[in-house]
Amino acid sequence: MKLLVFSSPEGPRTGVLTGEGVVDVGALLGLGGPVRDVQELIAVAGPVAERVGNLLAGRHGVRPVALGGLRLLPPLLQPPSVRDHIGFEEHATRNYTRKIAEVWYRRPVHYYSNPSRLAGPEAAVVMPATERLDYELEVAAVIGTAGADVAEADALGHVLGFTIFNDWSARDLQADEMAYGLGPAKGKDFASSLGPWVVTTDELLPRLAGGTLDARCQVRVNGQTWADSNSAGQQHTWGAMIEHITQDSAVVPGDVIASGTVGRCSIGEAIRLGVAARYLVPGDRVELEVDGIGTLANTIAPNPRPGKARYRAAQLPPMPVPEPRR
Repeated sequence: MKLLVFSSPEGPRTGVLTGEGVVDVGALLGLGGPVRDVQELIAVAGPVAERVGNLLAGRHGVRPVALGGLRLLPPLLQPPSVRDHIGFEEHATRNYTRKIAEVWYRRPVHYYSNPSRLAGPEAAVVMPATERLDYELEVAAVIGTAGADVAEADALGHVLGFTIFNDWSARDLQADEMAYGLGPAKGKDFASSLGPWVVTTDELLPRLAGGTLDARCQVRVNGQTWADSNSAGQQHTWGAMIEHITQDSAVVPGDVIASGTVGRCSIGEAIRLGVAARYLVPGDRVELEVDGIGTLANTIAPNPRPGKARYRAAQLPPMPVPEPRR
């Protein structure tokens, strides 16, 4: 089941994508009004996949609308939290060119991202104050059931489903501020993208047999493929990540847990691997595709306040450009 959020004259509405189009979930549940996003749907519908699935089987006279005529929003408009990992060794080691701390192999470490700056499918992402704007293709789990001190074996039972997460990164700002020893902040919090919908866990179970999502992942910029990879190489399982997150803590419905950048799926990696890539500029269209989920696309927009005094990073040395692959 694919759960999405779309814009309407009355505000955001949650729908479910079927073979015939998008069915309004508020109407399907007989609520007399819209359900704003997937987080609100969890609150009003309880076991979402089962209840909505049963209602869809009967349809109750609710007419679907064409997906192509809708403007999609992030499936969660402002989740309670966004936790982001560094889950892939190829990305963490910069294509295996550097050593990383031993703790990375033992613990699924994460940081907190900004839940109030989410962009949906086809939304414009405004160019921040950076010379090195990068994308990051990630998979994200959406929590459907609250839990504390969750065991790894039970963790998938707390996940409503999965979506695509683009952790946009200002690499010069990130390098500048992380030199102090804290995690990224201004290098990350200007925008993240989420969507195009949440695919419920039951639909993806065949791809989750090993505890990680086995899915081909591709990045295209202006129609050209800059990355082709797979998310199965995640270092820690989704269960292990949720167990670690909830140790002496908790997750609540609507929380977003991102995998970290799938190997090869950032611009620095593409350049090191000999792809004819570069950092992003206004006008670039970035498409992230994950098999079994869909495609999340955004276009970089010019900053409307280019003359405003803003923090900029210290100048970084140019990226080394290797010989093209043959």
